[in-house]
Amino acid sequence: MNSAAYPPMVVMGVSGSGKSTVGRLLADKVGSVFIDGDDLHPVSNKEKMAAGHPLNDGDREPWLSTIGDALFESTNDGAPAIIACSALKRSYRDLLRRHAPSTIFVHLSGASELIQHRLDERNHEYMPPTLLASQLSTLEAIEADEPAIEVDVRLSPEDIVDLVALNLSAK
Repeated sequence: MNSAAYPPMVVMGVSGSGKSTVGRLLADKVGSVFIDGDDLHPVSNKEKMAAGHPLNDGDREPWLSTIGDALFESTNDGAPAIIACSALKRSYRDLLRRHAPSTIFVHLSGASELIQHRLDERNHEYMPPTLLASQLSTLEAIEADEPAIEVDVRLSPEDIVDLVALNLSAK
């Protein structure tokens, strides 16, 4: 598949929803570049989260701008990127789309119990499972006017990618 045929995408959701796994698989399927938004966090954000403190809007804004810049640059390079980023609030998603207006969000959503179980089973560099509650309370549902595909995380990562690719080709 030709990645230029697809818009830039943000695979979004709370920690433990599978953003990085799905993002990598989706990028492979459509022939795009994958960027893990976690890698773009400044050290201060990583340290704050590692200490068990949730990020606030002021912490997130520079990080989101960096992600928006990466989306914009990838689109201008002719190979729109797929970036894993929580994008929890509408205002965050709007900020990203100001950088790259054609961005589509792939929202990985599911029951908090399932996601908590996944977090309890993994060891993340700086994101402790205790921060899930703050992410869930920050998460704002995708609104009807947002370009998004919502997918249930009970599906396998491969099934999620196939469903997203099918939705994209139908647009």
